[in-house]
Amino acid sequence: MKDDLAIDVRGITKRFGDRTVVNDIALQVRRGEIYGFLGPNGSGKTTFLRMLCGLLTPDAGSGTCLGFDLRTRAGEIKKHVGYMTQRFSFYEDLSIEENLDFIARIYGVAGRREAVNRSLEALGLAARRRQLAGQLSGGWKQRLALAACMIHQPALLLLDEPTAGVDPKARRDFWEEIHRLAAEGLTVLITTHYMDEAERCHRLAYIAYGNLLTRGTAAEVVAAAGLTTWEVSGPGLWELAESLRGRPGVEQVVAFGNTLHVSGRDAAALAAVAGEFSAAGRAWRRVESGLEDVFISLMETARDNWAA
Repeated sequence: MKDDLAIDVRGITKRFGDRTVVNDIALQVRRGEIYGFLGPNGSGKTTFLRMLCGLLTPDAGSGTCLGFDLRTRAGEIKKHVGYMTQRFSFYEDLSIEENLDFIARIYGVAGRREAVNRSLEALGLAARRRQLAGQLSGGWKQRLALAACMIHQPALLLLDEPTAGVDPKARRDFWEEIHRLAAEGLTVLITTHYMDEAERCHRLAYIAYGNLLTRGTAAEVVAAAGLTTWEVSGPGLWELAESLRGRPGVEQVVAFGNTLHVSGRDAAALAAVAGEFSAAGRAWRRVESGLEDVFISLMETARDNWAA
């Protein structure tokens, strides 16, 4: 049902000069869903998010965000969306509390003092409320950014690589908070490069150079790729990798720790390669393809829209 969709857009396109950076994208995100939006740098993810929240106007396409028309109701959309950018964008010479109070003023939040206190408590910032933002570590800056996104109690969060540069514990704590918010009905569209984070999302979409290449649950995305993957262990893996590239059926050879992942869509050809190169003390083992195998494959086969 349409009422179940927080985001329902189709044909969304954005051009800068003669470059199409977002090309004819259709996307539907259900209310209360955590939707992962993945792709290489420069693929158009940030541009797409900015169109969703009314900061950019699409050159083509239509649809709704939180029930508001994307083209004619951008002002209303902004009131109900929390947008967390890639860069820390708060006043570093103001305290955590002062930054949140400033954001609350911008949104015209009623009961501003109570709203700030509520945000401080919800994100575990109360004990640091007087600490200058410029003195915070990456993880605490991330918490401040999320608190600021939530100060006006939005219905949708757009998070642009929110965990880049923070430590593993901060990333884990952040995702626990995101799942808590989603359980309360908040919708989240999040861009990330981390495969473990992609697997935490309810559904995924992968965009490369402006084009939407796949979408679905993690299991559906892996199944749709049709990849066969072999894991190779043993000596001389670097030399083996060079020998394998360009062989029939071999689409990618990627180092995974002390092993290689050799993948392609022609299972029979890959099996023949495995048999041919299984000597010299190396072990070949058929494994399930993972999201990283799939996304590397998609990225390598996508056409760069900025290439000459």
